[in-house]
Amino acid sequence: MKSNKKLIIFTTLLMLTMLLAACGGNDNSSENSSDDNSGNNNDDKLEMGQEEISIPYVSWPSAIASSNVIKVALEEQGYDVTLQQVNSGAMYTGIADQTSEASVCVWLPNTDADYWEEYGGDIEMLGPNVEGTPLGLAVPEYMKDVNSIEDLADNTNSVGDETEWTITGIEPGSGQMELTKNQVMEDYGLDNWTLQASSSAAMATSLGEAINNQEPVVVTLWSPHWAFSKWDLKYLDDPQNSYGDPDDINTVVREGLEEDAPRAHEILNQFALSKSELESVMVEINNGTDPETAAQEWVNNNQDTVNEWYETIQ
Repeated sequence: MKSNKKLIIFTTLLMLTMLLAACGGNDNSSENSSDDNSGNNNDDKLEMGQEEISIPYVSWPSAIASSNVIKVALEEQGYDVTLQQVNSGAMYTGIADQTSEASVCVWLPNTDADYWEEYGGDIEMLGPNVEGTPLGLAVPEYMKDVNSIEDLADNTNSVGDETEWTITGIEPGSGQMELTKNQVMEDYGLDNWTLQASSSAAMATSLGEAINNQEPVVVTLWSPHWAFSKWDLKYLDDPQNSYGDPDDINTVVREGLEEDAPRAHEILNQFALSKSELESVMVEINNGTDPETAAQEWVNNNQDTVNEWYETIQ
């Protein structure tokens, strides 16, 4: 009996020892696994930095196209990108107060001069992504007798009556509208004319309807824009250079982005398109392709160009 009791006690102690060892091993294994995962997560964060990027843009066709292209490019590198369609003022305030990260549709030195004067001190300028982008007043080529903004001020011609003395514009508060109202119309004495605010899409619709009916029309326009690929248009000469020399379209980012998301900052810094490249995306969008789909197709077909934006982060 004593022998059996000793055997039972010995067996019980042995089983308890093995159980404790197993539990202890599992605890160590779990702790080590947790440490390993924690280390990997930290490494990922150091590599990626901030993972969410918000990009505000105004609803100009060029801005829609370029914003979607940079969205696709950043998402290829693992970022979660949100596009926000806003007016010009909200775009600048969002980046200046650091609630948004970047914009690729800042027109300088002329169009957005007032906004830049107000907010530029709180925004980091990365530089042009599209160079040499003019803007002005445009008319169809069939308006043979109207070739200069000066011609609009001539009350003896029929253009004003036929257009109801209206220049069809875009979004109120946009840089081009402010420049047209405060500079161009004053310089050329267009007192009889009204600058009609609408939207970029509404302006294009009005332009298309007038062209279909071969009617006179004057609109605010800029390049690149798909309208120049669709219709025969001309800018009116600007002898007083009220619109200034052609702008560049620039990329800007919020202060601190380089520290928070260095890879995204560098991609944005390298982002650049030719006017023809940007216009090709705009044309696809105007033809009915979803903007992000058109941007993705362009990126897929121009991977060599896109890879240049990534070179310095490899």
